[in-house]
Amino acid sequence: MTATATPTKTMTMVAAINDALALALEADETVHVFGEDVGVMGGVFRATDGLQARFGAERVFDTPLAEAGIVGMGIGMGLAGLKPVAEIQFAGFLYPALDQVLSHLGRYRHRTRGRYHLPMVIRAPYGGGVHTPEQHADSPEAILAHTPGVKVVIPSTPADAKGLLLAAIQDPDPVFFLEAIKLYRSVKGEVPEGHYTVPLGQARVVTQGDDVTVICYGGMVEVAQKAAEAARPHGIGVEVIDLRTLVPLDTETVLASVRKTGRAVVVSEAPRTNGFHSEISATIAEEAIDFLRAPIRRVTGFDAPYPPFTSVEDVYRPSPVRVARAIREVMGY
Repeated sequence: MTATATPTKTMTMVAAINDALALALEADETVHVFGEDVGVMGGVFRATDGLQARFGAERVFDTPLAEAGIVGMGIGMGLAGLKPVAEIQFAGFLYPALDQVLSHLGRYRHRTRGRYHLPMVIRAPYGGGVHTPEQHADSPEAILAHTPGVKVVIPSTPADAKGLLLAAIQDPDPVFFLEAIKLYRSVKGEVPEGHYTVPLGQARVVTQGDDVTVICYGGMVEVAQKAAEAARPHGIGVEVIDLRTLVPLDTETVLASVRKTGRAVVVSEAPRTNGFHSEISATIAEEAIDFLRAPIRRVTGFDAPYPPFTSVEDVYRPSPVRVARAIREVMGY
């Protein structure tokens, strides 16, 4: 992280995101924030609270409940020289906009042979842990990461959320910025004041260890940390890697850790089949299989819709117990 401002301030993740948006709006008149309820209401999670009053309704404004229209309008704004920051109220509501995403959003640099860039950030809360209704806890990051031309960012701490969001807004290409709902207010941390950026494509080593590498992102980082703490009294050193960004993926940090420990556990709350966890597993198998002392283990959601409202969610969503079990399994080889 390249920080240019001190001291720090204790913030929740949602407050850090709000701070980043305010700084971007203040620094650059081409930045515009829009989406469902982001203006007058300040967003369903209050991530944009106070921004319309401060910067005006022309730069922070509400849209209809029309995800395809939100993304399509943002594409036009980006091509016209603005820096749109769109909010999709929940990542599970993104699906009506997939035509715009798959057919247009990531293609303009290639389509125009490099004559046009498309700077656009699409923010969306994702993931479970708070017993939401149906489609409010989906994890569609694999769909987005599979789309050429777009970047995918998923922070796990308030400081990273602010620095990564500011970096995403400055990026010349479209960036999906997924925010774990459970972390919005449950996690607090020291956040540098003022403007700073965290580079896209640079993973973070959360805890160091010599026995097992646990690779995760977003809401699963705190789960992996708890599993690592549980393993420590048993003499197992767990190295937790927070990817921060899925695209671009910091394979160098992941592979260096796996080559050191010889064991890998990949954690994600998305459905098991064809999730991004499988891409990570395949990369490790291709590039570091000679170093593996045990099969790669995936700890994921299930191939079923995310369960709404009920405590079944606690079974579906990976827990520290499930991750600790996978750590013990790979240590058994």
